[in-house]
Amino acid sequence: MRKVPFITLEKAKEIAQEIPTPYHIYDEAGIRKNARALKAAFAWNPGFKEYFAVKATPNPYILQILRQEGCGCDCATYTELLLAEAVGCTGKDIMFSSNVTPELDMGKAWDLGAYINLDDVTPVDFLVRNCGVPESVCCRYNPGGSFSLGNTIMDMPRDAKFGMTEDQMAGAFLHLAQLGTKHFGIHALLASNANGNAYYPELAAQLFRLAVRLKQSTGVHIAFINLSGGVGVDYRPEQPQCDIAAIGEAVRQHYQAILVPAGMGDVAIYTELGRFMLAPFGHLISTVLHQKHIYKEYVGLDACAANLMRPALYGAYHHITVLGKEDALLDHVYDVVGGLCENNDKFAIDRSLPMVEIGDMVAIHDTGAHGFSMGYNYNGKLRSAEVLLHPDGSFTKIRRAETPEDYFATLDFSPFHFTR
Repeated sequence: MRKVPFITLEKAKEIAQEIPTPYHIYDEAGIRKNARALKAAFAWNPGFKEYFAVKATPNPYILQILRQEGCGCDCATYTELLLAEAVGCTGKDIMFSSNVTPELDMGKAWDLGAYINLDDVTPVDFLVRNCGVPESVCCRYNPGGSFSLGNTIMDMPRDAKFGMTEDQMAGAFLHLAQLGTKHFGIHALLASNANGNAYYPELAAQLFRLAVRLKQSTGVHIAFINLSGGVGVDYRPEQPQCDIAAIGEAVRQHYQAILVPAGMGDVAIYTELGRFMLAPFGHLISTVLHQKHIYKEYVGLDACAANLMRPALYGAYHHITVLGKEDALLDHVYDVVGGLCENNDKFAIDRSLPMVEIGDMVAIHDTGAHGFSMGYNYNGKLRSAEVLLHPDGSFTKIRRAETPEDYFATLDFSPFHFTR
């Protein structure tokens, strides 16, 4: 399948007149359409709610759009809680899923009235001692072993630092129920970026059966099951897109087969999607600065791994379109690189592209989640601006680019005076 950018060369140039490249840009129309498709897919469950993973795209403008579409916020840190609060997200519109949690963070989540999702049994007493007894609480599950679909191992929960065993969850539920907690939730993430439609329904079936067992062994009220994230996106053109409607229907079938006969037809379903919600609706727009002809052909961009870490960090694939040359033959092979003093600063290796010229603008696809948010300042590189493209073609700068003054602002070195 062909991947088509949501921005044209003409629009990219128009924006660049005001906001120089590199910049991350987000497609508001696509974000809203996708959020509505997710909501429709789970409309069969009256309590359904999506808690967007703030870590994926921590920008209040994005959070506002998703809040308008009925989404809450999944937060893991004090600062993410502040972001949620800044857009008016409080109370049970926040899921606080944290691990190795500082007292400050736990206290802020408590003060906001958020659902607190406990990662281990030890924070149970920590929560009660420092905050109080919650009326509702969630616990994160780790089944151990491997998580498989058919003969394919998708991930290894036994190697993950997150979650509790089933016995630990039962003990936590009983302990908190004795203290006065009335409602309980279950959460798990057993795979990340799962392609195809099978992962979420299989995860749901496992968690539904777990919920029945915990209800029978503890007698507590299971109020919700959080399927977390993990629904993947088609980073590569040949990968199929996940069909969220089919996924929602398959989850419904397991719900009817497992929970309803156990008298648990009131359980709300929550999701916690980040990548699925935002990745396809973001591009990193960059300009070609240099070409190099040695043992290979290199194209050098004004963006680097500081703007998009995923390819350098673990070899992730991101499709690249040379804007204005969408229909040209892919008859050249390049390594597409940035300017960091690191050899892994490569957006693509041996990538087939049309002939690239200095001054061309490229769109690096699927950067809407875990793109800007993983940026850093190695080599003194400055993080880029973020832009929101509106449905009518207008655009808003939703984060300015960093400046050298920003880079030096945190230095506590009074004799130093910064001058350009």
